[in-house]
Amino acid sequence: MTAPDAQTLAVYAARARDYSELHHGPDTARRLAAFISALPPGGAALDLGCGPGWAAAAMRAAGLNVTAVDASPEMAQVARDRHGIEVVVAPFTALDAEGALDGIWAHFSLLHAPRAALPGHLAAIRRALRPGGRLALALKLGEGEGRDRLGRLYTYVGRGELTGLVTAAGFAIEAEEVAATMGFDGTECESVFLTARRD
Repeated sequence: MTAPDAQTLAVYAARARDYSELHHGPDTARRLAAFISALPPGGAALDLGCGPGWAAAAMRAAGLNVTAVDASPEMAQVARDRHGIEVVVAPFTALDAEGALDGIWAHFSLLHAPRAALPGHLAAIRRALRPGGRLALALKLGEGEGRDRLGRLYTYVGRGELTGLVTAAGFAIEAEEVAATMGFDGTECESVFLTARRD
């Protein structure tokens, strides 16, 4: 079992409240609204790597039954303080549900997992979803692994690589969007936003 990167967690511990001040903008709101609308009313959703809880709060407000998970206790506390969201503090490897969820939102969270762990995480996500369940995934595009200016560890993926990983895990890709994004460390990069359905 791969433990979360200690240096990455330390950055989030120190900067959790600053991170919660990020404004995600209309494109992110549009993508989240599309994800919510694709799920059945009152459906079960997981915010995997929920950070300060803004997406989980929006899903809850839309009437979904939301579970929020994050590896950072400090992020979990911000989510509780700001949104009244109860967060399960756990790594990605703790996902062991089977056929219990209608949707999983993984918004710039799995990019902190080692490349070798991505197939296993995607397999666990597929198992957790009901047939026809939706995955919304956002990652930074690129190659290799590295740390940003703040010291957070990233795994960068290529579009073809990501498509291969997601389809190999048993998903049908429904939409893919590439856009310029600004990281918390002030670095601009290209990111991919992918939605897929469990076969």
